[in-house]
Amino acid sequence: MSIFIVAEIGINHNGDMSICKELIDVAAESGCDAVKFQKRDINQVYTQEFLASPRESQWGATQREQKLGLEFSADEYQEIDDYCKEKGLEWFASAWDINSQKFLRQFNSKYNKVASAMIVYTELLKEVASEGKHTFISTGMTTYDDIQTAVDIFRTAACSFELMHTVSTYPMKDEDANLNMIKTLREKFKCDVGYSGHEVGLAVSYAAAALGISSLERHITLDRSMYGSDQSASVEPIGFRQLVGAVRKIELAMGDGIKKTIEAEAPIAVNLRQHLNL
Repeated sequence: MSIFIVAEIGINHNGDMSICKELIDVAAESGCDAVKFQKRDINQVYTQEFLASPRESQWGATQREQKLGLEFSADEYQEIDDYCKEKGLEWFASAWDINSQKFLRQFNSKYNKVASAMIVYTELLKEVASEGKHTFISTGMTTYDDIQTAVDIFRTAACSFELMHTVSTYPMKDEDANLNMIKTLREKFKCDVGYSGHEVGLAVSYAAAALGISSLERHITLDRSMYGSDQSASVEPIGFRQLVGAVRKIELAMGDGIKKTIEAEAPIAVNLRQHLNL
């Protein structure tokens, strides 16, 4: 089974549809499988006090203006849906509240995503699982009990899912990656396990690909110096194309683990062993 590679656009579009489409182009040209976004009803996710607090940004002087500036409308999501279809890409989004999950249903994406921050929100998990779509569940900032609760909800609903090993720091230090958790999660919860990475660079993701992950998600950006909290943990276009190409090579190179002599080795064996008179 090929690794399902997701380019997480998230909120790196900064509320700008032209940037969003450029990022979709990057994903499509790289040969990945899908792009992912994040959707929030800011009045559900944040307190009114927080939203009224000061924050200078290109959208205004409050947290509300900044948060609203990062959210796309239904018409804009329809534009994303149309553009992804044109590019032959799947798209889906992680909802941070139940209103947003219901909002996303109108676009009938094939997949759902539970963000690490939301894995403890059991009512949202039940809402997502009720849709019966294959769901990627990130496991950053969690305990085994948190993960077990999520797994039980999805299994009770007979909803297909996979876990994603995740460390929720932005960017993540390489020494915090703990990639052996991929095997631990697979054995403990008896399910497919992917990797959602927030590190700088590509080496850790290559290693994850060699550990039998079912999916790989990395944030993408046009420029890591752009405005936004996720930009520094994101991969720029050249790097993302390199990542997808290398992961596909790693998949080919892993093989089936069965010892055999390939046809191309036969004449080499004859030549190198000629003095043995075999």
